[in-house]
Amino acid sequence: MAGQNKKVVSFPEALLCGRTMEFKAALLDEKAIERALVRIAHEIVEKNKGVQDLVLVGIKRRGVPLAERIRENILNFEEVSLPVASVDITLYRDDLEEDYESPQIKNDVIEVSIKDKKVVLVDDVLFTGRTVRAALDAITANGRPRSIQLAVLIDRGHRELPIRADYVGKNVPTSRNEMIKVMLEEIDGKNAVEIYTKEG
Repeated sequence: MAGQNKKVVSFPEALLCGRTMEFKAALLDEKAIERALVRIAHEIVEKNKGVQDLVLVGIKRRGVPLAERIRENILNFEEVSLPVASVDITLYRDDLEEDYESPQIKNDVIEVSIKDKKVVLVDDVLFTGRTVRAALDAITANGRPRSIQLAVLIDRGHRELPIRADYVGKNVPTSRNEMIKVMLEEIDGKNAVEIYTKEG
């Protein structure tokens, strides 16, 4: 009888070969996400000794609204609105989501100047590091920043490349058989982070 109450969802076949995922646990609710992003905003300002020459670059899709929320948090206590840009590396992602159906090859141009700037790259989940590596390539193709830092909402481990986040909302040890699902109001209509396990 307990099995009938399981929360089971389907994720894109491109990622999981049609296998379904069983809900395991809720990791963050709306308030916890907000607290994590406020803390990250304060840490960014503290580490950089202010906001001068800072640029936030969100990795599409969910890294962009996260970057915008961090900007709003910094605006609230520093009264400075930082520039926010985005980088689209859909083709190279190792955690494809809705965009997998119509990938496009793009030579993306960062919307703001990053030359000699302190860039903070923002993403939802840090996993193997391949997504971040592709984003780094895209950023450096658009100019030479003074430095590049990385902020992520979730670090789930399993790095395949020597990449480390400077700012982390929550560290979540996972197995390869699990998946982290980040949902944001701007894209998904709700704010939550959940973990799922592959069935079968």
